[in-house]
Amino acid sequence: MSQDILSLTATELVAHYSDGRLSPVEVTRAMLAQIERLDGEVNAYCLVDEETTLRYALESELRYNNRAPKGIVDGVPVAVKDVFLTPMWPTLKGSRTIDGNSTLGKSAPCVAALDRHGYVPLGKTTTPEFGWKGVTDSPLCGPTNNPWDPTRTAGGSSGGSGAAVALGMGALGLGTDAGGSIRIPAGFCGIVGLKPSFGEVPHWPASPFGTLAHAGPMTWTVEDCALLMNVMSEADHRDTNAIPRRGVDYLATLRDGVEGMKIAFSPNLGHVEVTREVEASVREAAKVFSRLGATVVEVDPSFSDPLGAFGHLFYGGAANAMRDLGARKREQMDPELVKVAEKAARLSMLDYMGAMNERMALCERMAGFHQKYDLLLTPTLPITAFATNREVPEDWPSTRWPTWTPFTYPFNLTGQPALSVPCGFCADGLPIGLQLVGAKFDDARVLQAGYAYQREAPLTDKRPPLFNQG
Repeated sequence: MSQDILSLTATELVAHYSDGRLSPVEVTRAMLAQIERLDGEVNAYCLVDEETTLRYALESELRYNNRAPKGIVDGVPVAVKDVFLTPMWPTLKGSRTIDGNSTLGKSAPCVAALDRHGYVPLGKTTTPEFGWKGVTDSPLCGPTNNPWDPTRTAGGSSGGSGAAVALGMGALGLGTDAGGSIRIPAGFCGIVGLKPSFGEVPHWPASPFGTLAHAGPMTWTVEDCALLMNVMSEADHRDTNAIPRRGVDYLATLRDGVEGMKIAFSPNLGHVEVTREVEASVREAAKVFSRLGATVVEVDPSFSDPLGAFGHLFYGGAANAMRDLGARKREQMDPELVKVAEKAARLSMLDYMGAMNERMALCERMAGFHQKYDLLLTPTLPITAFATNREVPEDWPSTRWPTWTPFTYPFNLTGQPALSVPCGFCADGLPIGLQLVGAKFDDARVLQAGYAYQREAPLTDKRPPLFNQG
């Protein structure tokens, strides 16, 4: 029965709580037991506090017993990435340089919204130091491994939440994404991850990576992703970059299908080398949209690789995160983070403005592109998960992570919504992700298309072999 509980979606859990078939305490205990069983294999959590978690679960159970649930995810256990402030637990961001006590008593907007809706926090999930790279390892917490093969990486920087959701160690997960950090682990771990439009989900304190950084949901199904967006997108006055609330219900149009949509499919953006297995899987996924009534056209958005501009802005953000740290603290940090930050600190204002010029041109290009096409389909990643505890695959021609994730970071520059949905497996049994990109603030349509695809070509019944271990 425990494994059956762990396989349930958040939507199903809420329904079972309401009709009395399950209790929040029962479900929370099952997930805590799963963490105890499996987290030694993947290292998804950097903090677990069973006493506090069970107190939240008991409070939720009492509300259901009184037929007065607090909100739409009351009693649902959630994995919280350790960059989100939680009032009862320290937030260390994978770094030895942060005083955890200084972070207590404060809630990030997503955490505050979840609390208003009665969530059960399971613990804090791992991140690379300050969320600076596309894999998850840090001097503080060590590496996070892939749930499908623990010798491989879970991706990053939200790798802890990705591994937790895949293994039933959290029904919902919170992630952040400044260059792919939700979509990379979603692709590598075989789950769903949405980078919302910039400003759609309030985020505070402001990220040192500036307007590249988005907060978003990581889930087992697209439906759960839409459910969590209904919570995460609630207003919070502290984020001065957040757009005015539009009252969007992401579940309302979820089942409306893709018939009549015009979808552009680009297997390589015109310049990316993609493995044969990845390309074959995403091509099959594109055919599914055609069967569902969409017009699918293979076409490239015709923009050159914005890696240079992204690098200036992203690594400038890393330098910004470290601007007040002296030599003694830097000695305690990931040496590669220190290296890229110190290099970025030498960039000039004209370097920055040049990167912003390229960013603005890309935004204009994609805004025009979406006048013709509702969605753009690409692979989430050109490769599957590689060896853990590495920034790049073995024998990779570059030493830096963005070079192997060229489908993700362009859409941090543009601020568009981008969803990763599982679309297959390679011969080694590792997941392959499909990315759906929409026009800015068209998040509901992106989720609608992702739901239609997942309903037609579901992989949701296939969990990692580790899931049933023990």
